[in-house]
Amino acid sequence: MKYEIKGETLPVAICRLEAGEQMITEGGSMSWMSPNMKMETTSNGGVGKALGRMFAGEKIFQNIYTAEGGPGLIAFASSFPGSIKTFEISPQNELICQKGVFMAGEMGVTMSVFFSKKIGSGLFGGEGFIMQKISGNGIMFGEFDGHVVEYSLAEGQQIIVDTGHLAAMSATCSMDIQTVPGMKNKFLGGEGLFNTVITGPGHVWLQTMPLSNVAGVLRAYMPTGN
Repeated sequence: MKYEIKGETLPVAICRLEAGEQMITEGGSMSWMSPNMKMETTSNGGVGKALGRMFAGEKIFQNIYTAEGGPGLIAFASSFPGSIKTFEISPQNELICQKGVFMAGEMGVTMSVFFSKKIGSGLFGGEGFIMQKISGNGIMFGEFDGHVVEYSLAEGQQIIVDTGHLAAMSATCSMDIQTVPGMKNKFLGGEGLFNTVITGPGHVWLQTMPLSNVAGVLRAYMPTGN
């Protein structure tokens, strides 16, 4: 499989498959394709994995696209102004990401639900409680909101992230929740009560325009009902 990513604000991943090659996607991810691409809708792993994807914020069913009778083309366009990143997934390079990041991948890539081990992250982490774990083998395309900033964390090195801006991290990283210090800071600072703390070793991908933040800004301009 060969691919290229075109566009900046609203990018698209265009994939060229050899005969018999397959890709798996979330429902609604396909933007255009050649006529010889065959689609099959599947639970991909049975009821258990399907429900796991649902809890991770994805659709229960996935679509498998196969190039039949010769080379095929399929494209996946961004659904929100942002970025598309590619990841080489392997048992030594698994990924933890926010719900909605998984766009498409080669057939060897699997997506499952990931729960933070620390209950504090679940109760107060907002976006960070239920996440996706990407594993297996192959190329995965991830969709991010806004521009992506990357950091490489050494063993024990930390970065503090506002809720929603953590898009993805290496599975070797750990996540916890830190209370904003000081009563004045908590209630008058406008930054919320909690921050997410990521600890290395591993890589971190941060997104500059979380959809949840955009929705919060727009809500103030929406007309209220009578």
